Amino acid sequence: MALLAFCMLIFSVDYNIVYVALPEIGREVGFSAQSLQWVVSAYSVGLGGALLIGGRAVDRLGARRMLVLALGLYGLASMAGGLAGSPGLLIAARVVQGLGGALLFPATLSLINTSFSDEERGKAYAWWGTAGASGAIIGSMVGGLLTNYLGWEWVFFVNVPLCLIAIAGLLSNFDADAVQGDARGFDLPGALLATGASTLLVFGLISGPEAGWASARTIIVLAVGLALGVGFFALEARTADPLAPSRLFGYRGLLTAILIIFVFQGAINTLHYLFFIQLQDVMGYSPLQAGLAFLPMSAVAMLGSNKLLPLVVKRWGVRTALFTGMLGVGTAMIVLAASMSTSHSFWPLLPAVLLWGLFAGMIYPAMFMAAGSDAAPDEQGVASALAQTSAQIGGAMGMAALIAVANSGLDLGEGAHNAVGDVVNGLQLAALVGGVAAIAGAFLAFRVKSQKAAAQDTDVQAAPEPAITEAAQPQTIN
Repeated sequence: MALLAFCMLIFSVDYNIVYVALPEIGREVGFSAQSLQWVVSAYSVGLGGALLIGGRAVDRLGARRMLVLALGLYGLASMAGGLAGSPGLLIAARVVQGLGGALLFPATLSLINTSFSDEERGKAYAWWGTAGASGAIIGSMVGGLLTNYLGWEWVFFVNVPLCLIAIAGLLSNFDADAVQGDARGFDLPGALLATGASTLLVFGLISGPEAGWASARTIIVLAVGLALGVGFFALEARTADPLAPSRLFGYRGLLTAILIIFVFQGAINTLHYLFFIQLQDVMGYSPLQAGLAFLPMSAVAMLGSNKLLPLVVKRWGVRTALFTGMLGVGTAMIVLAASMSTSHSFWPLLPAVLLWGLFAGMIYPAMFMAAGSDAAPDEQGVASALAQTSAQIGGAMGMAALIAVANSGLDLGEGAHNAVGDVVNGLQLAALVGGVAAIAGAFLAFRVKSQKAAAQDTDVQAAPEPAITEAAQPQTIN
């Protein structure tokens, strides 16, 4: 349980640690102001493009095997990123880190869903969510410290020993995988179509604001991505052994999780962006100060994951956790909109920050609990990959739309200078719109079965338990 949480910590740290180093990376590696975003975006393209194939590889080739491979990719790409002397090399390293994440994320969730009893699984999800929240603390704070005292390279180098420790722990504490099904039946055409569609859609959504939504590049990239997506679903309907079986979309818990994650990630990605702009561009915080300003949010998020979520799920079920979490995140965005101003004081923002952390920390693991609730053991990897793919696309779309809202009243021409009050007005409007969208998304939670209904279904379906064969036994943890 602790080891899988540690793997999730690596994922979360790697996602957050690079933000505070961006200004120094831009100066020392030679990125332009426009191209610097690709230090972050390249990771998202690699992650979002490979999640489906990563999830299916976990199901077919084994979760432990793929998790070890993921950590190896993380370690090697982190070393390459720290040694990179040009923008192209650093972006390539970030793409490979994203590929590692596309294996790591579904592998950790698959091991949680197949390695623990029902009672222990809830605790494992709580620790998994806590690790994700604490990664935001460690990433923001340690990233600032490493950048200030050792240089930007160390936000990459720090991952290498962490990956080695995790690999050693996995090899010594988890049994070797038994390959699920016939690995030769892997749906290669479907994998290529899914990877191409996801990559182009994420790339198009991320690069759209820079290239222009009406530009030929953006239109062509998104159109080809959509066409590949349509081709993927058409192929999967006729394939005997599909990458993403159509029956998965009939699982109420998974489909609801995909929809909620899409809305949630768009809101939460924008919330991070708006908060950073408020702190640095409006209030004049340094990167280190901005990182430290995330401490209250991240600390409360750990409380939401590790304390509040188990309490709510045990008493009222996952549906209530999803509804309450989305309602809380939406409320936090509206409170943030009301508290933003041209003042340099952090205190008016604190109530929104605490609400944000508590409810985001609670709902994040709950969404993936719902995603895997109906899936069979050999479907856990692809189910979690579908959910995380939704997060990547929803995050990119939501952030693009809400940033456009924030910038709608500003002069974006080269050399333009906007009044701080106008910037704040745009931030407030974007936060308000995002908050209303999140609250509306909360009502999707009622598609999930209530705790009582789920218990009744279990009773109806209960039957004499068959003898457990060796192949059906849960993963053993030494």
